Amino acid sequence: VLFTLVLSACASTPSVDASLARHLEPLLPTQVLLVGEQHDAPAHQSWHRRIVAHLAQGQALAALVLEMAPAGTSTAALDAQASETQVREALRWDERAWPWGAYGPAVMAAVRAGRPVFGGNLPTEQMRERMRDASLDARLPAAALARQQALIREGHCKLLPEAQIGPMTRIQIARDLRMAQTIEAALAQATPGQVVVLISGSVHADKQLGVPQHLG
Repeated sequence: VLFTLVLSACASTPSVDASLARHLEPLLPTQVLLVGEQHDAPAHQSWHRRIVAHLAQGQALAALVLEMAPAGTSTAALDAQASETQVREALRWDERAWPWGAYGPAVMAAVRAGRPVFGGNLPTEQMRERMRDASLDARLPAAALARQQALIREGHCKLLPEAQIGPMTRIQIARDLRMAQTIEAALAQATPGQVVVLISGSVHADKQLGVPQHLG
């Protein structure tokens, strides 16, 4: 069972605690909860911490998976009292790409609850190989693939050479696939009744284009 919660640009922090149950409880119980954000919206990162803390408090959180850290990294070997420095090192955190001040509170809420945090993104060193992997094109239905390609064009202000659209789209698909694989690995270790949470950009959480297309 999978649910997505795509945060809107108008989400505001003052009312989030009062409305959290109204947004979240109808989605539970579920095995996977995808929380899609707008990366430059601080209110969304505030929701992350509250969602993780709410699930952890109710013993419902199995694990947290992040777009913001590379796959293969994990806090599983750390204890609940690990320092933020230890957590960042374990996740190979890239402060230039993802400000810790924005995402650290949600990460630490999971760590303090004794729940593992897993990096889910495609490692940088694998990107060039995935750009050449034409088999990734078949991972999406034709209409969804065309939409992903259109989003790549729009995201680069239509300035990207057309020859690069296909390879860049494959990177996006490969990232979604790796996040899905990380979620499934976390599910295999979860206690029945608990939920694996993914925090990612909203397109990665899109049911037609993103991670849901690659979950079993």
